[in-house]
Amino acid sequence: MESNTRLKQAPGIEINEIADGFVIYDPKRDRVHYLNQTAGVILELCNGRVTSDELPALLQTAYELPAPPVEEVTTCVQTLLKEGLVLE
Repeated sequence: MESNTRLKQAPGIEINEIADGFVIYDPKRDRVHYLNQTAGVILELCNGRVTSDELPALLQTAYELPAPPVEEVTTCVQTLLKEGLVLE
């Protein structure tokens, strides 16, 4: 994945917030995914306007972290891509 990639949510997925995260339904694959709060925020930020390089800084600000969580965000994005919930 290029550093300036503008990720976007896969079309047609249904996002529902629950008490401890998000339930995502992918009708194309007939699969349900359970995301924690942080993964749900990352998914919501994949709106076609935010680049993959910007994601760690946005999470740092949102959660008031001392440093951007680069590795964690990269791992999460790779999983979202693999599961077909976001597209490059």
